[in-house]
Amino acid sequence: MYRHAFDADGRKPLNRRIRILTIGHSYVVAENRALVREVARDAELDVTVAAPAVFRSGLGPIELQPEPPALKSNLKLKALGARFTQWTQVFAYDRRGLAMLIEEGGFDVVHAWEEPYIYAGYQIARAMANSDAALCFRTAQNIDKRYPFPFSHFERAVRERAQGWIAGGNLVFESMIRRGYPKERGRMMTLAVDLDAFKPLAPERKQTVARDIGLRPPIVAYVGRLTHAKGIDLMMRAMDAVGGSTPWSLLVMGAGPMEGNLRRWAAARGWSDRVQVRLAPHRDVPAYLGAADLMLAPSQSGPRWREQFGRMVIEAFACGVPVLGSESGEIPYVIGEAGKVLPENDAGIWAKAIVEVIGSAELRVAMARRGFERVQAYSVAAVAQQYSAYYRELADRRRLAA
Repeated sequence: MYRHAFDADGRKPLNRRIRILTIGHSYVVAENRALVREVARDAELDVTVAAPAVFRSGLGPIELQPEPPALKSNLKLKALGARFTQWTQVFAYDRRGLAMLIEEGGFDVVHAWEEPYIYAGYQIARAMANSDAALCFRTAQNIDKRYPFPFSHFERAVRERAQGWIAGGNLVFESMIRRGYPKERGRMMTLAVDLDAFKPLAPERKQTVARDIGLRPPIVAYVGRLTHAKGIDLMMRAMDAVGGSTPWSLLVMGAGPMEGNLRRWAAARGWSDRVQVRLAPHRDVPAYLGAADLMLAPSQSGPRWREQFGRMVIEAFACGVPVLGSESGEIPYVIGEAGKVLPENDAGIWAKAIVEVIGSAELRVAMARRGFERVQAYSVAAVAQQYSAYYRELADRRRLAA
């Protein structure tokens, strides 16, 4: 079993960096590694990222994307075999490959960027049976759920093995404490936005992008799954109330079961020329979002779900785009005073706010400024510092326990 060598005061590993392994299916996309890439800039940390060699998503099969050479990344990238990746709750990493990676890596900390109740999270915990590394996991569940077997067993096994856990938002942290997660081991750390990728566009660039996508300003944008829970029904009703006499275009970036409803709605009102629905690759989102004049985040709470964070909100803030968001889940915490938080299901109030914002350049500038100031706390650099500190704490805690 791997053991550390420590210096005379017993606090820091001798002659080597702290070794971190972070595993998650979202890492197949290079843009999704911005946060851990920033963590790897820390001279005291040696970071390995593991992800499925191929992951099937709404965009089709995605092969593990290499680190862009221009970024001069310090990451070590490992591909793992994986099966059933189209079903997140039951997909499985290659058992032997996962075990070999953990057993041979000599890691101080293993971070499972997978929910503890899914099979992949459980696999990671099981693969650490012969490892003395500290385990932590991340969760985004902000509702007090009780999972059926075997998912309840997966969650319990992961929680018992872990030395730490990370909540993706305020409501997540509160929910996990109520469910008995040890508070002293938990930290609240949100998603982050890469301010080098998402940034305000110059006016002439905004005009070029709008012209390229075939929409006339002012452009109202939506980014996310096309489902009832994400507020597509509310968005359509709000735009109905805004009406066709007010100048606007609607850019919807996403896919999902309500795509057909959206297209039929636009066609029935004669708005097909001012409503676009497209599944945009992540690399194109910064430009498309940056061309917008307003972004909507109309998520709807239900018995089994409420918005877990709202990455699109901080991406819009980073692009200098004003945001209207609903009261669902974490959205009010993320928006703060930088945007407008509206009732979840009042299309009239939403329509009034939309007209107010797209009708006032002065208001848009003020909201954009507040959003850009607020997003600094959600930047990759800021959140990476939190992760680096927590990884050090876990490594030290595990040493003391040993």
